[in-house]
Amino acid sequence: MVGIVSERYAFVAQWLDPASEITWKFQVFWYPDTSEAEMYDIKNRRKLLHRTRLPELKTADFYLGNTVCIYSRQLHLLEYGDTFTADRLSAKQEKTLAMIKPDALQSFGSILAAVEAAGFTVGRLRMCHLTLADAEGFYAVHAGRPFFGPLTAFMSSGRIVAMELLAPGAIRKWRQLLGPTNTATARQEAPNSLRARFGSDNTRNACHGSDATETAAQEAAFFFKQPVGRCCTTTNTSLALIKPHAVRSHRMGEIVQALQQQFDITAAEMFTLDAVNAGEFLEVYRGVLPSAEYSGLLDELTSGSFLALEVSSRDGSSPVEPLRQLCGPADPDMAKILRPGSLRALYGLNKVQNAIHCTDLQEDGDLETKYFFDIMQSS
Repeated sequence: MVGIVSERYAFVAQWLDPASEITWKFQVFWYPDTSEAEMYDIKNRRKLLHRTRLPELKTADFYLGNTVCIYSRQLHLLEYGDTFTADRLSAKQEKTLAMIKPDALQSFGSILAAVEAAGFTVGRLRMCHLTLADAEGFYAVHAGRPFFGPLTAFMSSGRIVAMELLAPGAIRKWRQLLGPTNTATARQEAPNSLRARFGSDNTRNACHGSDATETAAQEAAFFFKQPVGRCCTTTNTSLALIKPHAVRSHRMGEIVQALQQQFDITAAEMFTLDAVNAGEFLEVYRGVLPSAEYSGLLDELTSGSFLALEVSSRDGSSPVEPLRQLCGPADPDMAKILRPGSLRALYGLNKVQNAIHCTDLQEDGDLETKYFFDIMQSS
């Protein structure tokens, strides 16, 4: 009897060894039917990892440009490893640029939740405040048209959120979720669309979406390949990190919604950290937490992308303690007893995978936001 051959996807990945600062290239094979991975060292022509089950990884994690963590190695996926993988996955992993406009920023969490519920993977995300010159550059294709001035003035009037979304047929799928450009038309023809729910007119219509593959790549490069529109305040702030396990479980939108009910979010970006940077950020917990718990926190923070948020109070007071109360005790089991409505009670799994990190000490609020939105964003 002939055995069933499971499907295999191949990638070329690179890993920067933090100790030697040498960049290594590997072939990475992923078996979607069994959630197994296999690795080969390209330079030394040897098998580095035999076929091993890794249930924490999903097929949706394997797309070009993403970073996957396999046994503490953060592997950046550079290219497809064979034509089968390219043919099979390129259509399934189409990318589009989605943008939440200034008029809908207060609905950031609701829109992000709709994105996740629709089955998109959020590959990259950044909150910006565009200058007028930035907006004119982004919409340069419309220069000279009657609406160009009002559009660019509006788009530079407040913060926006840019997202790179992945899904089969992502461009068309996102535009369907958006609905017609004119909000009034959207409310008549697609009342459940994002523009019908969150827009107000033809310009202030909540969201933007790329119209073709080429423009999607150009628009994503505008936001993610250069520093543009930095909007952090890093003054009288607190830091929230939606952890990788919650990102993979499509809980970002729900958590942001809960945060926005009480706070303003003044900066946001998705990051991946290597062990060196994660250890630097978590240094304050070394020796305070049990070694196993500290190691677990380090492994979780380096296991994939997470969403960093700069949080501010609406009345100008310090947000550190109110944010801690909303997050709840670090142990989700304890949180369910003491603060059953807290974020860790609702979305946490254990003391390491407890959904969200928040600043613990009053004096560390601005330091932690500066680490991500000044130091890391500039690196």
